[in-house]
Amino acid sequence: MPADVTRAQQRMDWSTRIRGPVVRARSAFQSGPLASHNFRLLNAGQITSTLGDYCYAVALPWLVLAAHGSVVLLGLVLACYGVPRTVLMPVGGMLADKVGARTVMIAVDVFRAVLVCVLAYFGARHFASIEALGPVAALMGAGSALFLPASYSIVPGLLAPSQLQAGNAIYTAGIQVGTLAGPALGGILVATVGSAAAFGVDAASFVVSAVTLLLFRSDPAVAGATADSPAGDVTAPAGRQAEGRASGEDKRGKPRLAPLLREPVLISMLIVTLIANFVVAGAFEVALPNLAHLRFGPGGYGALLTCFGAGAVVGTLYAARARPMRMPAVIACCTFIVAGLAVAVIPYAGGLPGAAAGMAAMAAFSSFGNIILITLLQQWAPRELIGRVMGLVMTASAGCYPIAVAMGGLLVHRFGPAPFFPAAGAGLVLAVIGALSRREIRTLGAQVAQLPAQAAAA
Repeated sequence: MPADVTRAQQRMDWSTRIRGPVVRARSAFQSGPLASHNFRLLNAGQITSTLGDYCYAVALPWLVLAAHGSVVLLGLVLACYGVPRTVLMPVGGMLADKVGARTVMIAVDVFRAVLVCVLAYFGARHFASIEALGPVAALMGAGSALFLPASYSIVPGLLAPSQLQAGNAIYTAGIQVGTLAGPALGGILVATVGSAAAFGVDAASFVVSAVTLLLFRSDPAVAGATADSPAGDVTAPAGRQAEGRASGEDKRGKPRLAPLLREPVLISMLIVTLIANFVVAGAFEVALPNLAHLRFGPGGYGALLTCFGAGAVVGTLYAARARPMRMPAVIACCTFIVAGLAVAVIPYAGGLPGAAAGMAAMAAFSSFGNIILITLLQQWAPRELIGRVMGLVMTASAGCYPIAVAMGGLLVHRFGPAPFFPAAGAGLVLAVIGALSRREIRTLGAQVAQLPAQAAAA
């Protein structure tokens, strides 16, 4: 009898463990961000597109190196992609505000699908030259520059303000999952059937993304917010923006960007983004491979990157479940400080296990903070300017990359990889502390976090 009771209790425990996640998943589809038809379509399309992007990322270098064998040519082709991608991001934000994020995303998806079909033709012919690949890569980079600001400005138009942080986290987590699985898929395709097939999968993924966006429908659950309209046609919910902010208006009574550039919130965000990406790019793109080459080998380097990806997914998903915070910007900045400390100890944490733990911790804390700050920035910015604001932030994020990796290479060559990590961590921590010295940053989002409670009281 006691044994029967024990087995019955074990069955009940397992039933409870299984039922809990099922109930939470069902709740997410019934009342959370995934209850939105349009948001589900957006996620499905972008996960598919991310998988295709990484097939492209594997196929393009393989095509160049297999057909031509020149690393110099590969560098030139990547530069053709990277320069317009950085320069045109503000233009992408402006177009998202003027004609609508969804419209921009559909047009760019169709455009890139055609371009990748051209690359598939080159792959099938084993043809690679700067004259052929350079213009296609430049147009692909321009398309990415137009697409990214729109993709980050569309989410606030699909969800209620109280669901925005969870929605950003789910959206980002889906892309991160695609980032983890995409390179493996691309490698298998290139190794088994060639680069042309990988390009073909990428082209198909763009078509899937465009179709999911075309299937959007009116969502009455989100009052005053539609992804179909330009941002200027949307009235932001009360309390979503800081009313009375001295952003200035044009002749039609709509906010202008130039006065907004003097706002301490935006200035601080841009400075921290610039410094953080500058030091982190040097650390992870230059110092980390060199450190792994000297100490851990290729298998260890792969393990470090895997731990980083896993940590990023954990931090993002935790942000999706986080409750409203009294001082969300302060909490986000504290997570970045912890991430900076984790970066600093990576070479000194006791070999590969310690370095892997540092990578996972850095990714988890920084991903959590990123979700909070992206949400706060989307809530802070005037709805008519949200695309341009996100375009500026992404330009600050990506624009420093070429200089960061070049300087990182020089410093690592001079001092070795290990000292670079504490220097990078210190730079990140000091930048965040500098932002916290501004009252506008410390109080950012404090009223927004109280919105659900105020609505319930009303």
